[in-house]
Amino acid sequence: MLFNSYQFIFLFLPVTVLVFFMLGRVSRIWALRWIIGASLFFYAWWRPLNVLIIAPSIVINFILARVLQRLVAQNKSGAAKVTLLLGIAFNVAFLGYFKYANFTVGAIDDVFGTQIVIAQIILPLGISFITFQKIAFLIDVHAQRVESFTLQDYCLFVLFFPQLIAGPIVHYPEMMPQFHRARCTLDQDDVSVGLTLFVFGLFKKVLLADSIAPLVTSIYDQAALGHPISILPAWMAAIGFTLQIYFDFSGYTDMALGIARFFGIRLPPNFNSPLRASSIIDFWLRWHMTLTRFLTAYIYNPLTLALTRRRLAKGRAGLSGRKATLGAFVQLLMFPTLLTMLVSGIWHGAGYLFILWGLLHGMFLTVNHLWRIVIPKLWRDRASYARLMGPAGFVLTFLCVATSMVVFRSTTWRTASGLLQGMVGLNGIALPELIYDRLAPLASLMNQAGIVRGLGPGVDFKWTMLWILIQGIIAFACPNSLQILSRNEPALGWKAAPAGQSTDRAPILWKPSLAWAIVVVLVAAIGILHVGDKSEFLYWQF
Repeated sequence: MLFNSYQFIFLFLPVTVLVFFMLGRVSRIWALRWIIGASLFFYAWWRPLNVLIIAPSIVINFILARVLQRLVAQNKSGAAKVTLLLGIAFNVAFLGYFKYANFTVGAIDDVFGTQIVIAQIILPLGISFITFQKIAFLIDVHAQRVESFTLQDYCLFVLFFPQLIAGPIVHYPEMMPQFHRARCTLDQDDVSVGLTLFVFGLFKKVLLADSIAPLVTSIYDQAALGHPISILPAWMAAIGFTLQIYFDFSGYTDMALGIARFFGIRLPPNFNSPLRASSIIDFWLRWHMTLTRFLTAYIYNPLTLALTRRRLAKGRAGLSGRKATLGAFVQLLMFPTLLTMLVSGIWHGAGYLFILWGLLHGMFLTVNHLWRIVIPKLWRDRASYARLMGPAGFVLTFLCVATSMVVFRSTTWRTASGLLQGMVGLNGIALPELIYDRLAPLASLMNQAGIVRGLGPGVDFKWTMLWILIQGIIAFACPNSLQILSRNEPALGWKAAPAGQSTDRAPILWKPSLAWAIVVVLVAAIGILHVGDKSEFLYWQF
């Protein structure tokens, strides 16, 4: 069941919220149990078998967590570590079977020329997000960040339907205290903020992301068929998809934050205008923020710490200090970064292109870190550096992100290579008929320069450029949803900046008023009028 469907908007969500409030007046426990039941129904809507697949995994993880908690309490560190590794291995194997079995068999066939036959495995919705949350829970239990939990608490944590399919990736210690404090009764502020977030997210998805999607898809389809894509449509495809996936996923996240807020729950922030980032490090601090913190906390930091301790034990210099060496940089920063982003690529999808996408971002991050280490020694004037590298960093970061998104979006090497070749001009230069005809007096010069008339089939220049312009203005120049609603903590920990302090939490634009009510109603009407077309959130496949 999609958030942007009439069934969800007019049936499932109102009924779920109404019954929750009604039960909350009688029994808080049953109101929370109702959320669990509604979440199971929501998950089973697309394919009931999904529940039969995910339920045993939940039970096994709960049992492992209980055993782990008991072993930690008894100071049996060895057995606790074995249990934790067993739990992580189980979850990785569970995810690996459903998500990577077909890819692995295909890779074996490619390398060894075999013809192994395996039945096509249908991927359960949101399995990657659910698996990461279960792994994080086991690690938190082992680290004693989770002191007590019941089966009901665990099911509520794992199955809470607003973030069940595509995040944000949440942690038990930040969620369960909220459920334990929840009054389970109607709160006007929660409903108004939740409704505003939901409406903004719906608008992003159905009007912005879905409007540009077919225009971008047609260019990718032409590349997949082997048609040469010239430089202009290639960049239109790259930038168009970058904007599409941003508004698609941030739209979903806004809707998830809004739905959770109806129940008095604040989910963690997941997007903070990432396309405005001035470096690739800054980009990953703004894009899919809960994935970044998971990868950092559970992969990058432990790996870096272990490698640093091993290096220092051998009497070799670490990464900090004047004695830092290139070897230390490679071992303690480059290697953990590449490995972490490789995991990110594999997590996103089963395919060579997802692996390449992860490695690309690993290399981008490595270069960015190296630049930050070297530049203070070479560029002493920090003021002139900021004036120059602020804008330059923004442009370079966006170019890197857009280029990598071609790899992320493409379904085959042929598609990706065709578009990347077009982006660097290897497929020539073409102008749309509208522009070429107006430059008729220069036709001979353009012909000599190799500039041809027409962008080729499947390219709608006017509408694609119009949507890129509109979405670019919104993404780069307008405050995002969290900034607009920062007065009311729209996401967990996201609060308005103190008066007079300039941060990315400002400006505060939203105030309860008739004018804002009219704006929200208009945005909602526009969004609802565009509901109904065939559309799925891109990140639901992950």
